Amino acid sequence: MARVAGKVALISGGARGMGAAHAELLVAEGAKVVIGDILDAEGEATAARLGDSVRFVHLDVTKPDDWDTAVSAAVDGFGGLDILVNNAGIANFAPIEDYTLEQWNLIIAINLTGTFNGIKAAIPALKKSGHGSIINISSTAGIKGVAALPGYTAAKFAVRGLTKEIAIDLGRYNIRANSIHPGNIRTPMTEGLDVNQSLVPLGRMGDASELSAMVLFLASDESSFSTGAEFIADGGETAGIVPPAV
Repeated sequence: MARVAGKVALISGGARGMGAAHAELLVAEGAKVVIGDILDAEGEATAARLGDSVRFVHLDVTKPDDWDTAVSAAVDGFGGLDILVNNAGIANFAPIEDYTLEQWNLIIAINLTGTFNGIKAAIPALKKSGHGSIINISSTAGIKGVAALPGYTAAKFAVRGLTKEIAIDLGRYNIRANSIHPGNIRTPMTEGLDVNQSLVPLGRMGDASELSAMVLFLASDESSFSTGAEFIADGGETAGIVPPAV
C-alpha cells in the first residue's frame, strides 16, 4: 500500500522503540523518513535496516540547532517536510515530596520544550508543503494523573494543551496537529518495569506497531479533517477500572 506515498516525515526519538516502529511503517507505506536521536549507533543501524528511504541525524531535542539540522536533512535530502512526529521522551519517578528540581527541569526540557523546539523548527517547511501534519506523542498521563510521575504527568498534559493551541494557530496554513496518548507499550523504556495490566480492560500491554498504525492514520490524508484532537490507544485504561474477579 502507499498511504503516505510522496510524503516526507521527521521523527524524533527514532532510533529504537516506538519511533523506529513508526519509521518502519511510514516507509512501508511510501514515505521518506528522517529519524533523529541521541543514540547514534542505534539510529544509524535502524536507518541502514530500513533502507535508502531513511536518513539518520543526531538530534538532541533540547537543542534548537539540532532541530534545524534535522529539518534541513529532510528538505535537502528528500525535497521537503510534510510530517513531524514528536516522539522523543523520558520518564523519571518519585512521589512529589521526593521529586527534585533537577528531575523536573530535565523532563520538562526533553518532553515539553523538546516538542516546542521541533514544532518551531518545522513550521517553515510544513507551510511550504501545504498539508502538514504534526503528531505529538503524549500519554495517558496527559489525560489523568499517575502516581510518582509528577514531571512526566505535567509535561504530557502540557503537550496535549500545546497541541490544541498550535492546531488553532497553524490551521490557516493547512497544518494539522494532533496528540496521541499511549497506555503502557512494550518498548526499551518500559523494559524491566513491573507493569500490572490486570485492571485494564484489554488486560495487556500494547505493541509499538499498534501505535504506529495510529501515527500512519494521522500522517496520511485519511485524517485530513482531524486537528486539535486526542487519539487514545491504551487498552481501555482511561475508560475505567476493571473490577477484580470475585
